[in-house]
Amino acid sequence: MAPASRTSARRSSIPLRALALAALCWLATPPGPSALAQLPRLDSPKADLVVVRKSKRILQLLRDGRPFKTYSIALGPEPEGAKRRAGDGRTPEGVYTLDWRNPNSNFYRAIHVSYPGPHDEEAAQRWGVPLGGLIMIHGLPNGVPAARVGHPWNNWTNGCIAVTNQEMDEIWSLVEDGTTIIIYP
Repeated sequence: MAPASRTSARRSSIPLRALALAALCWLATPPGPSALAQLPRLDSPKADLVVVRKSKRILQLLRDGRPFKTYSIALGPEPEGAKRRAGDGRTPEGVYTLDWRNPNSNFYRAIHVSYPGPHDEEAAQRWGVPLGGLIMIHGLPNGVPAARVGHPWNNWTNGCIAVTNQEMDEIWSLVEDGTTIIIYP
């Protein structure tokens, strides 16, 4: 190659090298605070809302209005309709709070749903019926495999919301006490 053509080749590669260096510098620059706020957290993000859709038999964990985990659930033997009284085998419908947890329940871990709420109590007084309570999100009965209760295709609870034990471990770690739960028909 002639000396003039080598010089010409070097000159044409200088802009490409400068562009590549600028791109590397841009990629290596840490993002500013506003960019960091938009990035999803990689450490166990917590749900800010739990949604149950009884008709679809799913429980979803949401953060910032978007579901990030979905689980198949089992309900009570009468899954249609809102809970009206103790022993009706129904899961309540409405807006509640996940307010406390029991690591030593008869089922693998349990998180309590704040049923009955004031609107439930008013209705029960009008109808003159006992409300019941202890509606929980929980795993399988202790020592009982999923197949024995027919989980998740069989509605085997007394009105609670059931998942597998592995799923309950995940929910336990991703949902804090005080989280709102909305239970839809």
